[in-house]
Amino acid sequence: MLKRALLLAALATTLSGCSWFSGWFGSDKPAAKPAELSEFKASASLVRQWDANVGSAGPYEFSPATDGQAVYAAGRDGKVVKLDLASGRELWRIDVGQVISAGVGVGEGLVLVGTPKGELLAYKAADGAAAWKARLSGEILVPPVAAGGVVAARGNDGKIALFEANDGKQRWANSRALPALTLREQGYLALGGGVLYAGNAGGKLNALSLVNGAPLWETNIALPRGSTELERIADVVGPLAMDERQICAAAYQGRIACVDRATGNGTWARELSSLRGVDMDARYVFAGDDHGALFAYERARGGNSWKQDKLRGRGLSSPAAIAERYVAVGDYQGQVHLINAEDGAFAARAATDGSPIKSAMIPLKSGLVVQTTNGGVYALKIQ
Repeated sequence: MLKRALLLAALATTLSGCSWFSGWFGSDKPAAKPAELSEFKASASLVRQWDANVGSAGPYEFSPATDGQAVYAAGRDGKVVKLDLASGRELWRIDVGQVISAGVGVGEGLVLVGTPKGELLAYKAADGAAAWKARLSGEILVPPVAAGGVVAARGNDGKIALFEANDGKQRWANSRALPALTLREQGYLALGGGVLYAGNAGGKLNALSLVNGAPLWETNIALPRGSTELERIADVVGPLAMDERQICAAAYQGRIACVDRATGNGTWARELSSLRGVDMDARYVFAGDDHGALFAYERARGGNSWKQDKLRGRGLSSPAAIAERYVAVGDYQGQVHLINAEDGAFAARAATDGSPIKSAMIPLKSGLVVQTTNGGVYALKIQ
């Protein structure tokens, strides 16, 4: 199905100059028969604490976000909600008055979403009041990020912009040429230590100065290979993961790799084709491949500690590392799978509303919060 979607994407790109998203060309259901859910001896349980609904994602992907006290979530039709983290009680709900294509970003007292027209909308986390808005030159498809007095967002035209968190004034914009074909899925942004990190089309990961947007370094997570443009797609997509020393990323038709945050020099790299990015805990870096197998790599040297392949074909979400004991993934039927970080064995499983979980989930100290494509927001506690 992936190759077919890419072929259709090539036609769409030829005709319109747009990159692709598989949901535009067919169903969320896998073309090949997915793995049946196998029985296992549970070593934990996932208990639903509360649930809410913010509206369907439509053709987009939305991730909830938290500031430690509340959960923020958004849906395609323009609804943004703030929910009490402990109880799920709705604290406020706003309608931005237009379609939303990306979110949610939280930080610096702001809640941030993006639109298909390239508008970056900022609201006050305290009460949902409008704070400011800014415009990028391309559709926003990944959550904006905020920290250290700034907000960063990217458009699907290759441009990244940095704004002042207090008033939305643009500090700088950084543009880059895109390959002939790219995935509609975009690389995420990450802020830390006065640097903005970005995963990019063409297999690149780079670091930009917050002062003026100047490149500090750029490195290859993947190198495009093959004789056709389809075969040469090697985009860094999905969430990045970093600690004090290194930052890790994964690319479609490429590799998973970790590099030094200061220099961009490679720490380790392994062959992997991924569409959902990475997460890490104190010991491992976790990533799923585009067939639905989940891998754990030693964070320091990249040794493959285990592989869980009993979810093949189930359209896994981005992985979420939880409390240095578990890693969780969602699937195309809205199932949440809790897996032991030490050995890759299943620990628990919980159902949501039956619609796919695709994007990043919020890991908590003793649980997680997930959002489905039907707009369900679920808080699950590990017991």
